Amino acid sequence: MSCEAVLRALGVELLEIEDWNCCGAAAAHSLSRLLSLCLPARNIAKSQQREFPLVVPCAGCFNNLKKAEKALKEGGESARQIEEIVGFSYQGSTEILALIDVVVNRIGLEKVREKVVRPLSGLKVASYYGCALVRNPKITQLDDPENPVYMDRVMEVLGAAPVSWSYKTECCGADLALTHGDRVVEMVNRIVEMAREAGADCIACSCGLCQANLDMRQTFETEGLPVFYFTELMGLAMGLEGEKKWWKKHLIDPTRSLRGLNLT
Repeated sequence: MSCEAVLRALGVELLEIEDWNCCGAAAAHSLSRLLSLCLPARNIAKSQQREFPLVVPCAGCFNNLKKAEKALKEGGESARQIEEIVGFSYQGSTEILALIDVVVNRIGLEKVREKVVRPLSGLKVASYYGCALVRNPKITQLDDPENPVYMDRVMEVLGAAPVSWSYKTECCGADLALTHGDRVVEMVNRIVEMAREAGADCIACSCGLCQANLDMRQTFETEGLPVFYFTELMGLAMGLEGEKKWWKKHLIDPTRSLRGLNLT
């Protein structure tokens, strides 16, 4: 909801892919490499019909789509099989973009700055990218794979203060939640501990699955650290309506880190 509201305010029209399917990012690769390529390729095929960029708000989906794109561009037997199974001819015309890339490089940070009416002054944010958005860099071709800064730059434009920390690209274990839940809790708590140690008031994510995982699996005796999807903070700074509906989707009260700063 925040994604739609923010892009609408920035003059971007979103058109949902008709009859889209799950890209299989969480599990398909463990069953069949070909299946893991064909599932996202079907969405590429449907996007190709519209001749618009394919904008992806999920890091796992973005990574999987880029893997399929790479296989299709390389040609050979894999590309032939994918095209045959999906039933299309790859034209290479669909640009696959992560949402954070669209905000930083297509819309531009100056346009975002112009829309800010309530700067997030005093809010210290740990920008969390997860393990899939910028890696493998030969596939994703996005930001710095070791120290990505796109989200930090967005937070600065919003008036917030991005903290310096070394867990930006650590895996949160979301794909293992059903099979290795105890291990995932350890991974989540470690990331949150490091964000706290860096002085963060909250964590901002560029992946909905990471956001949900970090939000639901913290097991501290003290109050949990709020976790936002980055467009929620953009919408807040831009004064957009609907924030109360966004906050209700959270398990850890996101307003706790905002009240003392008079941001809610």
